[in-house]
Amino acid sequence: MRVSREQARENRQNILWAAARLFRERGIDAAGVDDITRAAGLTHGGFYGHFDSKQSLTAEAVAQALSMSSESWRNTSRSSRPKQAFGVLISKYLSPAHRDSPGRGCPLAALGTEVARQPKTVRRSFTRGLERMIETLSGLLPGPKRSERDAQAVATVATLVGSIVLARAVDDLELSDLILKATASELKIRFAAR
Repeated sequence: MRVSREQARENRQNILWAAARLFRERGIDAAGVDDITRAAGLTHGGFYGHFDSKQSLTAEAVAQALSMSSESWRNTSRSSRPKQAFGVLISKYLSPAHRDSPGRGCPLAALGTEVARQPKTVRRSFTRGLERMIETLSGLLPGPKRSERDAQAVATVATLVGSIVLARAVDDLELSDLILKATASELKIRFAAR
């Protein structure tokens, strides 16, 4: 039975969403093509009608996940004044809900350590997504010089991602919560002082 173009686009999108979620939950290498197509409600054979390889899927899924995160940050930044938006973004990012939902959370924190060992195409997608998120955050920070705001944004993103990575890694919930709360508090204090 022939699939319509619209259904083919939907199937491709379902594969991308499933891959992006499973990569964040399990890791890139641990989520196989069979797992991804099953999660997308398709057969293994249907995968190769949409992607040449798992690597090409990975690059696109990473790009899509980062694009969605970047869009979420932009929506937060548009919803209120920069100082308020920064506080909301920090509170959402450094929340137990985000920590406990890696499959729906920020791909920077879920995949950052893994992407370093991936092929160049995947690393390029990751880099472009990170750059967009830094640009969005830079627009929320005070200061007349773009270069200074960009540097602050890089440091802030690195702090956010590192905090989520550590909060997910420890086996002590109190310590995990402390990592989130202490980091959020420090970032908000640092931002308020500017």
